[in-house]
Amino acid sequence: MGDSKPADQYLDAAIGLLQRVRDEEAPAIDAAGTLIADTVAAGGRLFAFGAGHSSLAAQDLVYRAGGLALMNLLAVPGVVGVDVMPATLGSALERVDGLAAAVLDSSPLRAGDTLVIVSLSGRNALPVEMAVNARALGIRVIGVTSVAYATQTGSRHSSGTFLKDHCDIVLDSKIAVGDAELTLDGVPAPFAPASTVVTTALLQATMATAAAVLAERGIEPPLLRSGNVDGGHEWNGRVLDEYGDRIFYHH
Repeated sequence: MGDSKPADQYLDAAIGLLQRVRDEEAPAIDAAGTLIADTVAAGGRLFAFGAGHSSLAAQDLVYRAGGLALMNLLAVPGVVGVDVMPATLGSALERVDGLAAAVLDSSPLRAGDTLVIVSLSGRNALPVEMAVNARALGIRVIGVTSVAYATQTGSRHSSGTFLKDHCDIVLDSKIAVGDAELTLDGVPAPFAPASTVVTTALLQATMATAAAVLAERGIEPPLLRSGNVDGGHEWNGRVLDEYGDRIFYHH
């Protein structure tokens, strides 16, 4: 690590990953943003799912100032975040066969909708099964994952496949296996994960693309404003009312 500070090393690593995503994933971001715009324009609904810390990027899209009001969270009990006790249970649930099918069957998702599935490794049963079953139902799938895991780890799904194998569009976060950017003498494990920073940026770039594509087509993107600016609550109330039949976090 030389003489530079760990904070600088980490930020440089994150910036490097963001530059790679900008340079290498631009066509995929355009395609994903256009698919989301197509879904909005056609009257479809939008959902996002992630397990564990991958859920953070999914949640960042939902009921978000500056974000599309139509993005809903597809929640799987015990898997969304680290609020389940013990937290290790969430990791175990990701490996349970049949859970994704049960969640989809009881969710509002239907043909013509688009589902964003976030999974860093893409190797566990839950995200793989979620993508397979969603596509079988006529739902379009955008997968956000690190493709490196598919070449350096084994699948935990019975098919031996990964999330990336069952998506209409794949956004590759470029995160190295293990999700830790730094090493240091005297520290026995690598540390400082960057997947949340990069995955969130990938998805916000996609949503920005979707808003611009809608505007180009003469469709006002259903965007939310901050409730902490004057008029924000009134603006959001109008949007939530207008699109209430496609918003499932507000009734």
